[in-house]
Amino acid sequence: MDHPALLPALTRIAEALERLAPPPASGLDLTAADAFVWHPEPRPHLAPVPRVAAVPIGLLRGIDAQKALLVDNTMRFARGFTANNAMLWGARGTGKSSMVKAAHAAANAEIPGSLALIEIHREDIRTLPDLLGQLRLQPRRCLVFCDDLSFEKDDADYKALKSVLDGGIEGRPPNVLFYATSNRRHLMSRDMIDNERSTAINPGEAVEEKVSLSDRFGLWIGFHNADQPTFFAMIEGYAVHFGLPISTEELHAQAIEWSVTRGGRSGRVAWQFIQDLAGRLGVKIEG
Repeated sequence: MDHPALLPALTRIAEALERLAPPPASGLDLTAADAFVWHPEPRPHLAPVPRVAAVPIGLLRGIDAQKALLVDNTMRFARGFTANNAMLWGARGTGKSSMVKAAHAAANAEIPGSLALIEIHREDIRTLPDLLGQLRLQPRRCLVFCDDLSFEKDDADYKALKSVLDGGIEGRPPNVLFYATSNRRHLMSRDMIDNERSTAINPGEAVEEKVSLSDRFGLWIGFHNADQPTFFAMIEGYAVHFGLPISTEELHAQAIEWSVTRGGRSGRVAWQFIQDLAGRLGVKIEG
């Protein structure tokens, strides 16, 4: 028997249940773009990035060994094989984050749509297990990337990362790799390590737990400041790529002066110099 009088009540109950339900899976739609930024609050979702600020991988000079390691690891993963979580550590401006973005772009250029790049901010690292839990249900392979990762004294967020790298009960999702960059070889500040040593019942074991966090990355790649020939190779590559009308001799002279004012030579300094030079020469480039 039909009860028309019950329909409004049932409708209100259904609407209430819908409001209480978790966010729909469409919030983690990985078909909308090739890159996303993870936002855990107020509603967990991935914000699509229409265009990634990536340098073509061929323009990354002076880091050929590092490039070969990361690209090979990334391409194996894109092809459906196993690969390692990777930590890129070293001096600022040496091309660590540029390398991650370039490797992702290279993989998608060879195998279109194979990898989604998902950036998680350092302050959200405690939600990494939540993100991976949702990505586990997705068919697409993902590179989860945290730039400038490090931990300070009394910072317990490293435990979330440790649980992910160790795999926990469920294990790392087979469709996810975690890439991180850091200026610190062991991710921890010296104060943090010293504090653990001074307060622990067994200082050696406490420090080992912290320091060994970086050892849990299967791939550990170091980056260092460039020497002058490498710095010249960087700027020459950019100059040729963007068609800058300047002689090699003058290019070198201006690059030396620029690096002296910046107090060092690195990929970042080279790129900043090229942006300045292109502007002065009246050449438009994408920055």
